[in-house]
Amino acid sequence: MQEGESHEPRTAAPASRLGLALFGLYVLLYGGFITLVLLRPDLVAERPFGGVNLAIACGLGLILAAVLLSVVYMVARAGR
Repeated sequence: MQEGESHEPRTAAPASRLGLALFGLYVLLYGGFITLVLLRPDLVAERPFGGVNLAIACGLGLILAAVLLSVVYMVARAGR
């Protein structure tokens, strides 16, 4: 266990809720991407960014969103 980290119920429950909320947000983002791919394959095949198709750009956006959400979680946990 790292210094300052606690597994006490009073701190673990809010951290679990936050983690689940951020995970739920990511699932919604990913679900939207998959829905877009399934319903509009013509749209994600377009190349608006200098040869990179929209599917690749959205995939990179999902990766960046995952990193951002993990930073939000770490910052929120560090403040407790």
